[in-house]
Amino acid sequence: MKCDILTLAGLWNSGPQHWQTHWERKYPAWTRVPHRDWNNPDRDEWVAELDAAIAECEGRPILVAHSLACMLVAQWAQSGSKLKIAGAFLVAPSDVEAASYPIDANGFKPIPLAKLPFPSIVVASSNDEYVAPDRARRFASAWGSKLVEIGPAGHVNGGSGYGPWPEGEAMLDEFCRDLNP
Repeated sequence: MKCDILTLAGLWNSGPQHWQTHWERKYPAWTRVPHRDWNNPDRDEWVAELDAAIAECEGRPILVAHSLACMLVAQWAQSGSKLKIAGAFLVAPSDVEAASYPIDANGFKPIPLAKLPFPSIVVASSNDEYVAPDRARRFASAWGSKLVEIGPAGHVNGGSGYGPWPEGEAMLDEFCRDLNP
């Protein structure tokens, strides 16, 4: 894949069976953006960490985010950063405003619903425990993102059986090609 990639894990730092971890092993040049506290993330701190990681890139990276990190990307987009990215691949965005969200939202509410200033795609499941399908559609619409609904896929993580996830990798590759014709 010919893209500069920053991966953004969600809450609890996508484990060893998660597709992000598999992809990072396959593409060692990809970088997972570090975070100080994966169990209790703070929006302002995490936005600053993402901004610093983007600043270290030679070009404009593509952000590959999962779960709460999708909200991180939306928060970063409205942060006023002067840095630019090529686009964002947003998988299973968590609804931090839902009663089912498992931790305190720590500044992630309200969810930004402004159009993102870069190309993006939202990949959503029809039975995700952390976002109802109508909310995932609402996020994609508000952000100006292409929406790909993949059917009943849980939270699209290792626990849902999404380890290597070649279909997702193919979607990301197509997204990259569309950005870099």
